[in-house]
Amino acid sequence: MNMHQTIPTRPPLYAVTLIDRRTGYPHRVNGAALTAFSRDPAQAARDLLAGRDPNQWHTRILPLTGH
Repeated sequence: MNMHQTIPTRPPLYAVTLIDRRTGYPHRVNGAALTAFSRDPAQAARDLLAGRDPNQWHTRILPLTGH
C-alpha cells in the first residue's frame, strides 16, 4: 500500500442490550444478558424489541471502542 491509498474503515461496533423497564435490569437468557453486537444499532434495537410491549422493554446502546 502506498502513502496515497486509504485504509477502508468499518462503522463502529455497538452492544445493544434489551432492558426490562420494570426492573431496570437486562433481560437474561440462561443467565446471560440478551445483547446483540451490531454496526447498525438502530436495526439491532428494532430486532430486539420486535413483538415486545414498548411499555415494558427498551434497549441500551453502547459503543464499543477499539473495533
